[in-house]
Amino acid sequence: MVIPVHDVNPVSRTPWVTYALIAANVLVFLSMPGTAGSVTGESGLAQLCHLQAFLDHYAAVPQELIHHRLPRLVPTGEAGIGSGGPGCVVGPPGYHKSPALSVFTAMFLHGGWLHLLGNMLFLLIFGNNIEDRMGHIRFALFYVACGYAASYGFALANSDSSDPLIGASGAIAGVLGAYLVLYPKARVWVLVPFLVFLPLRLPAWLVLGFWFALQAVYSSGEGVTEAGTVAYAAHVVGFLAGMLLAWPLRAGTPPPPEPRGLLFGRRARPGL
Repeated sequence: MVIPVHDVNPVSRTPWVTYALIAANVLVFLSMPGTAGSVTGESGLAQLCHLQAFLDHYAAVPQELIHHRLPRLVPTGEAGIGSGGPGCVVGPPGYHKSPALSVFTAMFLHGGWLHLLGNMLFLLIFGNNIEDRMGHIRFALFYVACGYAASYGFALANSDSSDPLIGASGAIAGVLGAYLVLYPKARVWVLVPFLVFLPLRLPAWLVLGFWFALQAVYSSGEGVTEAGTVAYAAHVVGFLAGMLLAWPLRAGTPPPPEPRGLLFGRRARPGL
């Protein structure tokens, strides 16, 4: 997988919504139970029970979204010892959960630092141009719409799943789909792992097309283990939703600077 680091596609306005989304994701992650353990690698039972209760409250759950079946017993956040040994205490929920609203809250939750930083990197690189093209308010609505499409699309394909669905990946996949439609020829600087990280300047259609192809393959179950926890189908749906919503803007989008081939190594210059 290539790692994008910069795109050669200037903007005409400050992407305040993109910056606000990144700040909100980071702040929410830092406030989540278990964040300290994700850094040190430590995760005690009490911490895991607290996190499980938090996710049950705020994460999107496919069977709740499709069937509106809310569990009668949920983790309380407390650890205890039962007949089967230590575990998390369950009880009637002390809150009212709206499955539709949980899709929105789940967009700001992440399972670890790598999950968070990877998503924020893609949002920072590609989100500014989409916000610049759409405007602040339309971009914010677009982002949320793609996140909802991704979550409900995944839930439809996994309607009986009770596993929590979290992360901004679906919404950000929509941003990538819009970028592919609006700026397919924009140049993107990427790092390609080949013995060392090799810097290359590639067209966006190649970088994002390759990313989407991987998500599509993985969503079919190919190339991943059964233990995988990444909702690849949500990425696919979010990407397609972003392409569809951005298509009407394609005709009036000014082209980015024209690429002049592939440059790498000592000849690589982000400003070229």
